[in-house]
Amino acid sequence: MKITHAQESKIKNIDFDNLNFGEIFTDHMFVCDYKEGQWKTPEIMPYQPIQMDPSSSVFHYGQAVFEGMKAYKDDADGVWLFRPEENFARINKSSERLSIPEFPEEFFFEGLEKLLDMDKEWIKKGAGNSLYVRPFVFASQAGVQASASNAYKFMIICSPVSSYYSGREVHVQVAEKFSRAAAGGVGYAKAAGNYAAQFYPTTLALNEGFQQIIWTDANTHEYLEEAGTMNIFFRINDTLITTPTSDRILDGITRKSILQLAAHLGIKTDVRPISIHELLSSKEDGSLKEIFGAGTAVVVSPIKGFGYQNKRHILEDAPDSFAAILKDHIVNIQRNVVPDPFGWRHEVKTTVSV
Repeated sequence: MKITHAQESKIKNIDFDNLNFGEIFTDHMFVCDYKEGQWKTPEIMPYQPIQMDPSSSVFHYGQAVFEGMKAYKDDADGVWLFRPEENFARINKSSERLSIPEFPEEFFFEGLEKLLDMDKEWIKKGAGNSLYVRPFVFASQAGVQASASNAYKFMIICSPVSSYYSGREVHVQVAEKFSRAAAGGVGYAKAAGNYAAQFYPTTLALNEGFQQIIWTDANTHEYLEEAGTMNIFFRINDTLITTPTSDRILDGITRKSILQLAAHLGIKTDVRPISIHELLSSKEDGSLKEIFGAGTAVVVSPIKGFGYQNKRHILEDAPDSFAAILKDHIVNIQRNVVPDPFGWRHEVKTTVSV
């Protein structure tokens, strides 16, 4: 692997107490090109713009996928990742669906760990602080042929972040017209186009005072599937319910961690379809205790209320909140505060700064 160090760090100019999510990036980035049927020698270089041909395939046909991860620093300056093997497996699963060549495991982990070692000073200690890690790959072939590209660029960039959705209530609108994904499509992949297609209906929801959308199935708009960019959970009485994954629903790493952790804590879980009619009925009879989203950026995000057919429904604060309990456990595992009975933590080997 070729490594070029930044001449001077930007870190001294960063106000870590006032970070907007995903706007500031660290000193270095990882880059690897696919050409002539193989992945070439990977590089770590100073963070900088990349030069691309206007006809690059990604601009015209959207052949791009990405991942989201976080790195954490414990009180002893140890650096940790949370289940990175799941992110690696999923980016290749997403790539396969978009006809992008699989990225080598050795390149991924060697590059990721070296990048985090070089930029470890950007990972701040303390609850809510982390380094958001964004691996992504896109078609870089010049030309507007409507076919899979023969050239790709795999990159990893990193951004220091603090708590996401911190301190504000989240209200969601249940989708009645628009869909996030259809059966047989790419909903299960972290394809860039999935997110672009959400922006317009999400903007409409924002204009009505909601922060996100609960997406429903494309055929009937009856069954609840995801919440914005998050997997979704419902607590009805003392059972935690989430929808099963499919080719429409992302197999979230936080989602599967919550299910495993809940079972470990003795919380009853149920993975099954849930309809808007069941949601409304449970809200009416008082059995709906909580709704929350789960994902890398938020970990767990409580949902205070939802809107459907021009009517708003507000949830009371739940005693012994499952959302709070599960988030606390996961964050403490991520930050190496408590034992990890599941083997989820991955230690990043770091060198001593000089």
